[in-house]
Amino acid sequence: MEDQFYTIDKIAEILGMHHKTIRKFITEGKLPASKVGKQWRISGHDLSTFMEKNNVNISDKEISEESNIDFVTNGEIKDTVNEKVNVSTVVDINDIDKEEYFRISNTLIALMNCKDPKMGKSTVNVKYDEKVSRLRVLLWGNISFIEEMLSVISMLVEQTDL
Repeated sequence: MEDQFYTIDKIAEILGMHHKTIRKFITEGKLPASKVGKQWRISGHDLSTFMEKNNVNISDKEISEESNIDFVTNGEIKDTVNEKVNVSTVVDINDIDKEEYFRISNTLIALMNCKDPKMGKSTVNVKYDEKVSRLRVLLWGNISFIEEMLSVISMLVEQTDL
């Protein structure tokens, strides 16, 4: 599978941070990046590694009318296959109101708080953009975690459509 590359602006949008904060992470060596022409590019792998190593507090982010929530588990990964393979994915849920956002994010909070060992050192980042009525969920973790979370998100979205 080919590794995807992102611009500084795209990483800033995904993480809900200002582009200058992303540039600072690059210059400090916290976020690996490659120079392509005059612009920086960040690989999907480097983004995943950065998300794993750095739990970004909401106070570090530039906050406007958007709501951001970060969650991290502290469990140990038991499955040897899943120790080698980690996955990151972004799920966009469009046309969602604030009430639906709270219901979905609260359910994801509850799942992350259960401390299931198969979650390993997984992360969930939930970002609601009220202007465009979009909920963005960033997932990072082992295969079974991603599979379970996608299933839960799918179920929650189906309940919204009823």
